[in-house]
Amino acid sequence: MSLTKKLQRFLSRHKFTNDSEPIPPPPDGDLQAWTQVLCMHFVYFNSWGISNSFSVFQQLYTQTLPESASSISWIGSVQISLLFFMAALTGRATDSGYFKVIYPLGVLYQLVGIFVLSFCKTYWQIFLAQAICMGLGNGFTFSPGLSIMSAYFMEKRAFAVGLATAGTATGGLIYSVLINQLLYHYQIGFGWTIRAAGLLMLMTQIFGLVFFKPRLPPRTSSGRPLIEIRAFTEPPFLLFTISMFLNFWGLYFAFFYLGTFARDRLGVMDTQNLILVLNGVSITGRIGPSIIGDRWTGKLNILIPVSVASGILILGWIAVGSVGGLYAFTVVYGLVGGAAQSLFPATATTMTPDIRRTGTRLGMIFSVVGFATLTGPAIEGALIATDGGRYMGAQLFAGLSVLLGACAAAAARVAKVGWGLDIKA
Repeated sequence: MSLTKKLQRFLSRHKFTNDSEPIPPPPDGDLQAWTQVLCMHFVYFNSWGISNSFSVFQQLYTQTLPESASSISWIGSVQISLLFFMAALTGRATDSGYFKVIYPLGVLYQLVGIFVLSFCKTYWQIFLAQAICMGLGNGFTFSPGLSIMSAYFMEKRAFAVGLATAGTATGGLIYSVLINQLLYHYQIGFGWTIRAAGLLMLMTQIFGLVFFKPRLPPRTSSGRPLIEIRAFTEPPFLLFTISMFLNFWGLYFAFFYLGTFARDRLGVMDTQNLILVLNGVSITGRIGPSIIGDRWTGKLNILIPVSVASGILILGWIAVGSVGGLYAFTVVYGLVGGAAQSLFPATATTMTPDIRRTGTRLGMIFSVVGFATLTGPAIEGALIATDGGRYMGAQLFAGLSVLLGACAAAAARVAKVGWGLDIKA
């Protein structure tokens, strides 16, 4: 068969589209669409769910490794930041029709990382397996999955993203309980505990490998840069990106350091219940505000007050001096912090008028936010260390960062729809 005929056969099987061609409206809720939501729920479960459980690893590693809390926090922060950094590449690849290549590759990285982790003994071995390998896997699954799922929704997009991001909470709950019970109650050892977690990851990732289905035809990519620089000339897009950088500089402070704060400052040795409460109540926080944003206010309009509340709560954490007070903080912060995490990707998908560019634009925002998740926990850990184990400096840094992020989000709203308070945005 000639090369020309082979090329014709390939093109007949892969329909490409350009930006001028009309695209069909999203189904906004049929069986196929909700199946994508379930697939994305498991993506969150196995990426953000483990990241939200990092407080368990933070405590374990500070007890078993001769490293500072700040050094150990780099494992979690690099894992999260790689999820964001890879988004520009994987988002563009998804738009160009390579989802069926990069998504299975990401699952492979995740599984190799977690099973290799079960054999690790030193800090650098753990760093390479958990931070680098699993982080790359998260990056190859998260942004592509979110882009595919978002293409199935318009009016119900925030609700769909909220259901998907609830996987962060369910993953955080299940992985935290699994690791704590096997490691401390049944005492089967670190290696077999992590292998059990890897088996759970394998079973839940099979669903996405089978049922994820791109809805839109691939976009032609010739002549288009990996990053659309012109997007940063659009004030709403630029201001929203800045706001999320500032938000994520401080938003994950509690998810990383809640357990160590309880142990070091309040003498609580068993912090499992705190982590369970934090992840459990965040399920409501992830779904409830998303429904409000879809039906009444708009996603950005609800993200702004949620960010303000998150920043104020982190600053209020400074005054917590009892176990009861810490549980109260954990419950309320789980609600608003979970809402902020859920509304971020849902709002980010609205920052482009063309849903065919969703993967690329999401990747750009996520890559910028990656620098915040990389440096934020490490800065906060360093502030704790330089302050003699006191948390006030880190709490001030995290709380003020989130509040500044809320201000930038408000500016993005004004740039997008104006000053009218009754306008849905």
